[in-house]
Amino acid sequence: MSRASLEKKPTEVASMFDGIARHYDLVNDLASLGQDRRWRRLTVDAVGAMPGERVLDLAAGTGTSSEPFDADDVRVVPCDFSIGMLRTGKARRPDLPFVAGDATHLPFADASFDAVTISFGLRNVVDTSAALAEMLRVVRPGGRVVICEFSEPTWAPFRTVYNEYLMRALPKVAGVVSKDPGSYEYLAESIREWPVQEELGRLMLRAGWEQVAYRNLTGGIVALHRGVRPF
Repeated sequence: MSRASLEKKPTEVASMFDGIARHYDLVNDLASLGQDRRWRRLTVDAVGAMPGERVLDLAAGTGTSSEPFDADDVRVVPCDFSIGMLRTGKARRPDLPFVAGDATHLPFADASFDAVTISFGLRNVVDTSAALAEMLRVVRPGGRVVICEFSEPTWAPFRTVYNEYLMRALPKVAGVVSKDPGSYEYLAESIREWPVQEELGRLMLRAGWEQVAYRNLTGGIVALHRGVRPF
């Protein structure tokens, strides 16, 4: 399996995720020391969806991020552009309505969701601004977005250690399980090159989101960004 490049061509990135779909959730648990599930739960809490509301879960992969919404009786729609991820998820959770879709050209009508969320996937999209605009389009006026993404640790000494882990240890740990360290070299590089918290907030504002704010998790390793579509 060849790794994707930081040009983030959709066909390359989708193919890369197809290849690691079977072990993806296990690698996430190991590489994050189990923190990824806590981060996803906090994302669900930040969305604050009520039973019966309709939520679009982008970059849903195998549906791990969608399951807590479903457990809360939210009408969640998992969406991803990796067919391999969707097949793995559908085999495990055939009751969830998985949809294939590109975040920059979503296959949904205007204002068709109460909220949209994306966890650890926005940095893999070829055009961040286009994806933010598409999220705005498919959410109703007054609806919200919550983005959970790796970010920049706030404490400089820890930031240095973290970057060393990303670039050196993460691909090795992931490679033992997935047999594909190259894909995780890309993922580590994409994390390091991703905009810091304030910069992502500015991109959200430019896309048309209002009331934009963020919250750091685990010292800034991850940040939750939230916004509201204006009326």
